[in-house]
Amino acid sequence: MPKNADDGQVFRITGARSSLSEDVRGRQRRYVISMLVRTACVLLAVILWDVQRWLAFAALAAGILLPYFAVLIANAGRERAPGLPSTFAFAPDTPLMLGPGGTGGGGASGENRPQG
Repeated sequence: MPKNADDGQVFRITGARSSLSEDVRGRQRRYVISMLVRTACVLLAVILWDVQRWLAFAALAAGILLPYFAVLIANAGRERAPGLPSTFAFAPDTPLMLGPGGTGGGGASGENRPQG
């Protein structure tokens, strides 16, 4: 059985980003939903204009400000790739077990401890 050059490498895909097409599709979906909410706010302002003027102004303000925030959200960029969990992040030269005094031994006697 031939060996591949990548046999020793292990790839972690659980922390991979979503594909670019999925990211664009998600942004488009958020933008369309925001514009539907904006349309509903403007229609609500028209309907409530003679009923409750202050609520109509609030809906109109939301309809005016929502496109700005929708564009900001849509152009926010891709998410960051998550890092490895902290349980795997340790220096390779860190000793895993140390005895009393940090000598690496396991005895309770002070024979190997430096006098000081």
